[in-house]
Order: sequence, then structure tokens, then C-alpha cells
Amino acid sequence: MLIDTTAVNQSRRPFDDNGDIWLFGYGSLIWKADFPFLERKSAYIEGFERRFWQGSHDHRGTPQAPGRVATLIPVEGAVCHGMAYRISEETLAPLDHREKNGYLREVTPLHFADGGQVQGLVYMATEENPAFLGPAPLETMARHIHEAVGPSGPNRDYLLNLAQALRELDVEDAHIFALQAELERL
Repeated sequence: MLIDTTAVNQSRRPFDDNGDIWLFGYGSLIWKADFPFLERKSAYIEGFERRFWQGSHDHRGTPQAPGRVATLIPVEGAVCHGMAYRISEETLAPLDHREKNGYLREVTPLHFADGGQVQGLVYMATEENPAFLGPAPLETMARHIHEAVGPSGPNRDYLLNLAQALRELDVEDAHIFALQAELERL
């Protein structure tokens, strides 16, 4: 089910009007940075794992046949690696539109690979949103991803691009790599 969170996200103003904002990307925002940014750094957040449990009705699937895309699931002690972007506030509007299908902006501590830390934003889709698909057996998810196609292209490209980007960052992600192996088996 398509849900548009754009207005909700635009009403959330977690930072003062001080200019730059740091945004954490853990899915397509790692490999598809088609937005203006001032700086980009390898980063991670704590307490979350990346999972292909969110439905995509608008990019990697359709309302009738949603794809599966990444979201974050709270897991104590977990670390999720990705990419942080320093952006201007004006960049949030197009990102809010891009991430509109159930994702909400949340504030999180970002840890940079070089040792720094800042408060940043992350788009997260929780199980409370209507597009949340939740867990499924690996083979079921891989078949779903293999078959789904949306306006942004085949769902499998999303998974394969994410796996490649994580390897380029030298990041281990058992869920993503197991899902990729299952997809390639198909």
C-alpha cells in the first residue's frame, strides 16, 4: 500500500536553521546519490540492522506488485555501515519525495569511519507503516525481488547495486550477501 510521508517529514524540523545537515544512507542512498551534497563520508549507526523488509510501491515495484527495499530494524548491539552526506536543508524536499513510501526522518548519532560523531538524520520505515512487508524466508524474498519491477527499474538491480556498494566500502552484511546469493541462484 502506497503511503505518502512527504508532508509528515517536511513538518519535522529536528535541527535549528544552522545550515548543514548530515544524512545517513544505508540502502540506495549509498550507491544512488542523485542529490546535491557538500561532503560524503563512510559512516555507521549503532543499534540497527539493514533488512529487505519494506515494500516499494513507487520505485522498485508497483501498487499491485510492490518490490522489496531496505529499511532498518532495531537490534541491540548491531552496527549498520553506510554513507553519510552533508547536505543543505533545501536538499531535504527532494529526498522527502524520494523516500515518501513509508519512510520517516529520524534523528540518530552518526559515527564516521575517521572517528568523528554528529547528530544526523536517517529515513527509516518501521513496521507501523502500511508498506512494511516484514520478514520472510530468504528464498521467498529473493524470488520477490527477482520478479518485481517498478518505475526506477528492476528490484534485483537495487539489491545487486547495494551489495556491490557494500563490498566497495569493505562492509560485511550477512543478510544482503545471503539475499544476493539466493537471487543469483534463481
